[in-house]
Amino acid sequence: MVATYARPPPVFVQGSGSWLWDIENRKYLDFTAGIAVTGLGHSDPEFADIIAQQAKTLIHASNLYYNPWTGALSKLLIEKTREAGCMHEASRVFICNSGTEANEAAIKFARKVGKAADASGDKSDIVSFNQAFHGRTMGALSATHNPKYQKPFAPMLPGFKQGTFNDVSAINGLVDEKTCGVIVEPIQGEGGIYAGSEEFMVALAKRCRQVGAVLIYDEIQSGLSRTGKLWAHGDLPQEAHPDILTTAKALGNGFPIAAVLVTEAVSDKIKLGDHGTTFGGNPLACRLAHYVVSRLSSPELQEGVQAKSKVFKDRFAKLQARFPDLITESRGRGLILGLQLTEDPAAIVKAARERGLLVITAGTNTLRFLPSLVMTEEEIEHGLDILEEAIAATRL
Repeated sequence: MVATYARPPPVFVQGSGSWLWDIENRKYLDFTAGIAVTGLGHSDPEFADIIAQQAKTLIHASNLYYNPWTGALSKLLIEKTREAGCMHEASRVFICNSGTEANEAAIKFARKVGKAADASGDKSDIVSFNQAFHGRTMGALSATHNPKYQKPFAPMLPGFKQGTFNDVSAINGLVDEKTCGVIVEPIQGEGGIYAGSEEFMVALAKRCRQVGAVLIYDEIQSGLSRTGKLWAHGDLPQEAHPDILTTAKALGNGFPIAAVLVTEAVSDKIKLGDHGTTFGGNPLACRLAHYVVSRLSSPELQEGVQAKSKVFKDRFAKLQARFPDLITESRGRGLILGLQLTEDPAAIVKAARERGLLVITAGTNTLRFLPSLVMTEEEIEHGLDILEEAIAATRL
């Protein structure tokens, strides 16, 4: 394998619910959900049955032809989004394979809208923000203004501008007549679990409308009920809703699929042949995602997410009281949470893993918590007991 990851020793061979087992049959509670992917947990029985049924029926026929499931998934995504009071003008869907592909499509769509507005081609700038992470392909990477990711592959694509997240005063100077699109995460995941303030998101949307720029919400990590709402922007007023929304990760519960939701005003600019995908929208992926969206859009599940979030936050407060020199604050909503530390969490991550808990990091010295949305409160308490033991062990 190309050495793109520094992997710890466990070799995982089995999963069930919120648990994983390694090749030596050691059991781990998973606070990562495969980086916000397995929202329904590992090896969901009905999900597994659908894979088997559809694999024996039809996996792929290409986008040269219709199949029953691409349209069904697209329709469900629009219906559930509107029912949830999110993206009120959501109208059409493009299905692809991964988060970075979804963001590439969003960037291309924004550029096409810019060309329609200004045939000179001057309206082509894409604005994104510090601490953002939008993907590793060249377009998405160009919108990810982090030297760690960009420098090895420079130069980046032209026309990408960086702003400061949550800086309302800078918006008007940043987003101008040359801006065709603004891409932003309502809650920055990789950047350290930072939420966009309502004031910032509303002002950003207002400025986009003033200059005719497309507003793109990257909800690849924060969407699909991870915050307790179907989409992370569900807490924002309608005036802050996006023109394009990208989703992936939890959409397939581990099977590769992504989607781009757009308004009619955006979809009207996209013509035959403007974009495409060989595997995107295949019947197997779309049938699985249809099941996942049906489950994750449940009000009961969303209420459970909010209740479980409180369990985490209450324990975080106790941890901060016990380790005040180490823990400075907790951030996030629902089950996308961060615990800010004053030092590198690597030793804590290792100590937790050795005790049977998987937890990951984000940003600078932030422990990140992305458990499955079906994890029980008892499992959360158990995992946080392990975390507390792990922190205590590193304090010796």
